[in-house]
Amino acid sequence: MDRPLVALVLAGGTGTRLYPASRSDRPKQFLPLGGDRSLLAETVARADFADHVVVSTRPAFAGDIADHAPDAEVVVEPAAKDTGPALVYATHRIAELYDDPVVVVLPSDHHVGDGFTEAMTRGARVAADTDSLVAFGVEPTRPDDGYGYIEPGADRGDYRDLAAFHEKPDAETAARYVDEGYLWNAGMFAWTPEALFSAARDSPLSHLLDALDDGDTDAGFAAVEAVSIDYAVMERAADAAVVPVHFEWDDLGSWDALERIIDADEDGNVALGDDPVFVDAADNVVATDGANVSLVGVSDLAVVAWDDRVLVVPKEKAQRVREVVSWLKRKEMF
Repeated sequence: MDRPLVALVLAGGTGTRLYPASRSDRPKQFLPLGGDRSLLAETVARADFADHVVVSTRPAFAGDIADHAPDAEVVVEPAAKDTGPALVYATHRIAELYDDPVVVVLPSDHHVGDGFTEAMTRGARVAADTDSLVAFGVEPTRPDDGYGYIEPGADRGDYRDLAAFHEKPDAETAARYVDEGYLWNAGMFAWTPEALFSAARDSPLSHLLDALDDGDTDAGFAAVEAVSIDYAVMERAADAAVVPVHFEWDDLGSWDALERIIDADEDGNVALGDDPVFVDAADNVVATDGANVSLVGVSDLAVVAWDDRVLVVPKEKAQRVREVVSWLKRKEMF
């Protein structure tokens, strides 16, 4: 491919389900989870398939990006309004910075295995050759009601038509999706700026794009509501494709994910940080930044001690941590 390939890394979220390690002033992308480097640094390192790396973030985090991605270009969105406005704005800036680029979008909170580079470059070629908006669909290893799903259509060789997106299902529906060959929506995409802008002009983000063309970023963000790129653009796109990928993948979005990336002891317990004490305890996840944690006679819990905060939640309800964060935000305690 003779066009510049730009990896666009999303680093503007806070990671509410990883509270209390993730807080309003310390988002999860700046944390090392299961490794020596932060999630953001790990993401930038594996983006070495690209000619350029651009990190998109919000103003509150912009000053810290260089500590994790010193060689990346930084694009700062004026307001946090979910991935839709963030990606349209960042892609618009990339089109100004580089000549005729192809963009690959990478969230900064994923764990990936071998085969990632080949899959990303293949998706970029599909985007360049077809002028389609490309989603990467991960082959599921289990039914999971914490992920959205992609229904693939006709097989085109390196990719498949994208028949439909499906929101996070209940457990029974997730099992059916896996049986029917649906793919996990990994939140990774590839496109050319022209393809994204063409689709965005017929979407809730049209006013933002018009304002960006006029050079008024603040007015553009003021004119749109917070919305995901999936809902605003991808689900409405007439020309969308999915590139199925088969590498090991996990969204490090909640504490139960640690048991899939960290080796467990003989009783199934997983520990991040100082070694906890387990007595007659099995299949637990413990994460700490220094406190010594002891578990006695319990199982299937996530126990997190970070700063002066402690979280205890059944692993199967780990997604509900966001409800705690919503309460804390109302009390201005997050």
